[in-house]
Amino acid sequence: MSIFKGSGVALVTPFKEGKVNFEKLEELINWHISNSTDAIIVCGTTGESATLSTEEKKQVITFAVEKTKGRVPLIAGTGGNNTEEVVKMSKFAESQGADGLLIVTPYYNKTTQRGIVNHYFTISDAVDVPIILYNVPGRTGLNIEPKTVAYLAERKNIIGIKEASADISQVAQIANLCPKGFAIYSGNDDQIVPLLSLGGAGVISVVANILPKETHDMAQNYLDGDTDKARDIQLKMLDVIDAMFIETNPIPVKTALNMMGMDVGELRQPLIEMEKQNRDTLAESLRDIGLEIKE
Repeated sequence: MSIFKGSGVALVTPFKEGKVNFEKLEELINWHISNSTDAIIVCGTTGESATLSTEEKKQVITFAVEKTKGRVPLIAGTGGNNTEEVVKMSKFAESQGADGLLIVTPYYNKTTQRGIVNHYFTISDAVDVPIILYNVPGRTGLNIEPKTVAYLAERKNIIGIKEASADISQVAQIANLCPKGFAIYSGNDDQIVPLLSLGGAGVISVVANILPKETHDMAQNYLDGDTDKARDIQLKMLDVIDAMFIETNPIPVKTALNMMGMDVGELRQPLIEMEKQNRDTLAESLRDIGLEIKE
């Protein structure tokens, strides 16, 4: 049973003078809901979770749950490479009313496929809220193999995966091995339509931060059976999607939002401002797709 279908935004975390800007966070949440975003995901990679303190994560989750309640599902990123700490944060998010958890594979220390199973089973045993696995081997150095995903999918509250391996053959294997109803979300914005064609439920998206309605429309058109229109949107957005990853995410998307006048603030070190040449390329891609640049 999926938490949502369509476009979930992996929301940036706005900062001001070194602190989380909760006024801006509420503004972003309201903007996304008014532009048909189907779910809000906080404290993920795009939300700079690696440099949010434990207290800041708790504050962001609590605030976002309050502002989205009864409007769209709120999914909290609670993953990490310390299973005990992930359990604590997952239980906290559940206690605050999060609709689901997005839990990335352990990184840096990595583990075996058996270790992945133990990690997720330990978390699954500790909470009742639905869990979405997050596979992004380009960042973590660890791939959840399709057979492992299928084994994890047997757990009642492990209901889906954000698949960001960029390997469409792996997506097909997951779709083939997992039970009907297991939700597969694209973790690569340039592969939303291809993943949907394999039975996917939608996307957890970076580009939706700047093009929420278009990303929703792409997914919804496909789910409604208008595959031509979905494909056309996917192809139209390819250049700006490429620009979103011209430097490490979320550097470009946060820069883009600031260019658009959204004032989401600075990045946290070790992330720094874009190189001028890349910034110019990003600005050109935003103009080409019809977005107004205000700086």
